[in-house]
Amino acid sequence: MTFSLQNKKIVVTREATQANLFTEKILQYGGIPIEIPLLKISVKQNPKNVELINRIADFEWIFFTSANGVKAFFTLASHYKVDFEKLHTKKFAVVGHKTEDVLNTYGFTADFLPTVYNAETMADEFLTAVGTLHAILLVRGNRSLPTLPTELLRHGVLFATIEAYETVFNAESKGALNRLLLDNDYDFITFTSPSCVEAFQEMATESMKQKCVCIGTTTEKRAVELGFTDILTAEQFTIDGMITAMCQYLAEN
Repeated sequence: MTFSLQNKKIVVTREATQANLFTEKILQYGGIPIEIPLLKISVKQNPKNVELINRIADFEWIFFTSANGVKAFFTLASHYKVDFEKLHTKKFAVVGHKTEDVLNTYGFTADFLPTVYNAETMADEFLTAVGTLHAILLVRGNRSLPTLPTELLRHGVLFATIEAYETVFNAESKGALNRLLLDNDYDFITFTSPSCVEAFQEMATESMKQKCVCIGTTTEKRAVELGFTDILTAEQFTIDGMITAMCQYLAEN
């Protein structure tokens, strides 16, 4: 293997329990990962979620727009003793292969996967392929973007939203982040969601002049909105795509 990230220091800002895969990939390519988790994620248990979980029979499709959503949903389903045989009668839509991989670990397969891994394409292609006459349970987090529910509403689709998990900024990382920025001892800062960008903007005392790498166009858009100007964006909206973007940049510069 050509170590295309040889000795490059790459900041991983995603939630701590999800950083391992990215860190391992960076190491495989000869880079030096620096984990500074800017987010914390927790499952939400509230009366509305109990009601929706218990009404699972009312829905034909279950939509997941993140791996976090899959994990939180099945945590809730297990906690509230949902009959998994009933879940096997449902159809599942996922935003991308990484979300699909997590779904597979629970013994379920995806019935719909968009060609481009974002909510806009997911909505457009699902409605074109499947139509609007299906009841959907949309699994989201507290910071999920409104794109998908907006599109479903616009087309008159019957759906309910379960806010299965909560993403909050990890204030414990603020000191480490700002020491790193002050020392300027890194090559790339990586963002795997708009929430990562927002957490950085909230906690960083330095200006947004760092070179950042975004997992996709939705995250890139948020980075631009918050003042970043030196941005690399993965063509394939995955961790592997981010690695490729950094390798190509280094090969060309």
